[in-house]
Amino acid sequence: MDGTETRQRRPEELGLLHGLSTGRLPEASEDGLLSVPESQRVAPKPLGPELSRETTLSIGLQVTVPFLFAGLGLSGAGILLNYFQHWPVFTEVKDLLTLVPPLVGLKGNLEMTLASRLSTAANTGQIDDPQEQHRVISSNLALIQVQATVVGLLAAVAALLLGAASGQELDAVEAEVLCASSVITAFLAACALGMLMVCIVIGARKLGVNPDNIATPIAASLGDLITLSLLAFVSSFFHKHRDSRYLTPLVCVGFTALTPMCILVAKQNPPVVKILKFGWFPIVLAMLVSSFGGLILNKTISKQQFRGMAIFAPIICGVGGNLVAIQTSRISTYLHLWSTPGVLPLWMKKCWPNPRSTFCSSGYSVRWRSRSYPWGQARSRRADAHGFQVVLCSEGPRKG
Repeated sequence: MDGTETRQRRPEELGLLHGLSTGRLPEASEDGLLSVPESQRVAPKPLGPELSRETTLSIGLQVTVPFLFAGLGLSGAGILLNYFQHWPVFTEVKDLLTLVPPLVGLKGNLEMTLASRLSTAANTGQIDDPQEQHRVISSNLALIQVQATVVGLLAAVAALLLGAASGQELDAVEAEVLCASSVITAFLAACALGMLMVCIVIGARKLGVNPDNIATPIAASLGDLITLSLLAFVSSFFHKHRDSRYLTPLVCVGFTALTPMCILVAKQNPPVVKILKFGWFPIVLAMLVSSFGGLILNKTISKQQFRGMAIFAPIICGVGGNLVAIQTSRISTYLHLWSTPGVLPLWMKKCWPNPRSTFCSSGYSVRWRSRSYPWGQARSRRADAHGFQVVLCSEGPRKG
């Protein structure tokens, strides 16, 4: 969001405006700064009815159920990956397993950041007006479609290059199947999860629930399941029809041709234009790191000593970021409410955040962290325990 957008005033700004409106200018203090008399000072505008009434119990109740579903979603993704790895397309197209971590990682790189942006827009009142709501939602959905298409294609290219570097032969037909599957999976998953995030944020806003607390865990719970299922079925379809010479190139070209249209829609919103111009580096970097993780998964998943690694890989990789995503979303909302990009709130200028101020001081932005830490630890352990129980039940008794 740019600096020209409406935001809530800081307390000293409100006092200054009140003094000017009464016709009495504030007096200058000894250090040259303007001071407002106590009788003319106005209390700062609250963060909103939902945010100002939040307590430890309400935060915990709102976050617990989505966080548990996020843990179960990771467990389900592990079960699916353990099942899909034996499909013919995964055994014959060797680089397909390398694609799993970067495509599943798009859930955190795109959909969870979309949920955070929409939650911040909801808490700052930007989507209360129907016309503004349509502009914000359409531009953000178009943005993640552009990002998903480009990053999906780059992930396929990275998987092919890593496979070639590790000694695998580069087959043209397999490369086409890999690129088409990656682009379509990323595009459809971003579309489905993006629409779901819009419904969740708007619904939470209408019900008086803080969307910062529930949107990102729900994206985490469904993102892995949807992405893995789409990748398995789409790649199987293209693998069965790999003799159709022009099918995969036409699909890649067709979905890539939608990118300029999505860019035009995204340009309706100036803050989204900034993301289109300058927001590629962290997404591409995250994709490259995940691709190396995919290469490791691809090389070890078939070895006997690593049997069962596929079923635990999504759980190990994903559970740590679920609670952090909630905290990041709430901090983002706080910063947009009380400052502008490039300008820190006054309390951050006076006392830069450190472990003591983070967990021992008061205030909206830090209060949630101290409250959420014990809740988060308990939820994380509970989600892990339920997830491992589901995994062990799905594996059944081991022989020998």
